[in-house]
Amino acid sequence: MRRLAGLLVVPLLLLSTAACGDSGSDSDSAQMKNGAPAITKGAKFGETPTLSKGTGTPPKELKVVTISEGDGPALKKGDVAQVNYLGQVWDGKEPFDQSFGKGKPFDVTIGAGQVIKGWDQGLEGKKVGSRLELVIPPDLGYGEQGSGEKIKANATLVFVVDIVKGTAIPASAQGKAVPQEDKNLPTVGTNTDGKEVSVAVPKDATPPAKLVSNYVLEGDGAVVKDTDSVVVKFNGKTWKDDKTFESTYSTGQSVTWPLAELSVKGLKEGIVGKKAGSRILLVIPPDQGFGDKEQGTIPANSTLVFSLDVVAVM
Repeated sequence: MRRLAGLLVVPLLLLSTAACGDSGSDSDSAQMKNGAPAITKGAKFGETPTLSKGTGTPPKELKVVTISEGDGPALKKGDVAQVNYLGQVWDGKEPFDQSFGKGKPFDVTIGAGQVIKGWDQGLEGKKVGSRLELVIPPDLGYGEQGSGEKIKANATLVFVVDIVKGTAIPASAQGKAVPQEDKNLPTVGTNTDGKEVSVAVPKDATPPAKLVSNYVLEGDGAVVKDTDSVVVKFNGKTWKDDKTFESTYSTGQSVTWPLAELSVKGLKEGIVGKKAGSRILLVIPPDQGFGDKEQGTIPANSTLVFSLDVVAVM
């Protein structure tokens, strides 16, 4: 089925692009530097760049040019990076997408497969505070399918990327265990080793009609606001059949949810007000979940059950 993260929020920018940005000039079209299209304006970290048009045959392998190196920690798999970027096709004269000037960096989990392969490979090992230029061949981008009108089949992509922030993500919540005394509610495991967290739905119990959001492990981090982006790990089940429809623990990955973009009301309301570093039990009735709409293997009118770790707030 389509991953739950894709059902809940606006599709990830780099998996479904949209056109925007300012045009470059024709005089920029012949400029190259270090085998990549030159940055013609806004060359410094934090400035909105413009790119020249690539000339000649583009590289067949990923090319990563460090424009300026930061002094922060190097990104590793599982870290969540906040970046600003501009993307342009090799033979184009204007960006197909960018986050510069929008007031909010783009969140990406390194090595999680949430973005095109060229990004995962190009960002890993790079230091926070760095400006990079990535030249991404088709097999590490959108390949033969392309993406929308601006990215044709077998397009080579060029990105300028500023790594604004990097956050190391804990294996799991690490808070203080809170007694689970209501026998009519699911029981959630309290292991903190990063392995699968059990969720046991009580047999013959009637699912609650109202949202349940209870601490299982209470952390000591900041209280989550509805304007935050949260990094979560979860095991999600349907109450009726006690079956897991998705678990990030089984993949060893986390998911970043901008709460302002969550489309499932019960998830947002269940997370807001809880402390970072916590594990919570969420029971979401149908009217605050997916309602009467079937979602992949999730039947219509399902009560959803989550063990959900809020491992970081961005």
